[in-house]
Amino acid sequence: MNWQSEWLRVEPIMGSRRISNFCWACITSLGALGFFLVGIPSYLGKDLIPVLPSQQIVFVPQGIVMCFYGIAGLFPSFYLWCTILWNVGSGYNIFDKREGIICLFRWGFPGENRRICIRFSMKDIQAIRVEVREAISPRRVLHMKVKGQQDVPLTRISENLTLREMEEKAAELARFLHVSMEGP
Repeated sequence: MNWQSEWLRVEPIMGSRRISNFCWACITSLGALGFFLVGIPSYLGKDLIPVLPSQQIVFVPQGIVMCFYGIAGLFPSFYLWCTILWNVGSGYNIFDKREGIICLFRWGFPGENRRICIRFSMKDIQAIRVEVREAISPRRVLHMKVKGQQDVPLTRISENLTLREMEEKAAELARFLHVSMEGP
């Protein structure tokens, strides 16, 4: 869902608000809550939730371990929910021919560096490079070669584009920037 005119190209970047993150956040939250809700009643000696019987679980050591697993599981689930809420990693790439500037903007974690904006001059762009590694989980990443710096990734590693889509995206961008395209 890119937007492009003669002088400007904007590419939105999806962040943490993906279905897989929602699924993992729900799974870890429910799992941690389940462990905790089985461990606590073993200490109290009565069931809080009839579906989760805890009469057969002795508090020392099983109940303590269940509570520990429940509390420990809440940390990664809290982290996942926060990254989803803050949409960490989302942003956009702006290629502006009039100003001669490329701006890569991403949202980070709250704090002093929440807004991450990296600017390059279009004169410093040497090429657009496609990195392809075929394996069990293929890796297809679009890079921008910048003079005197490391290659800058323009797509996420987990972005599941086919090889054809990746090449088309690279070719469009290379044409827009008037630079060469390097393939695998």
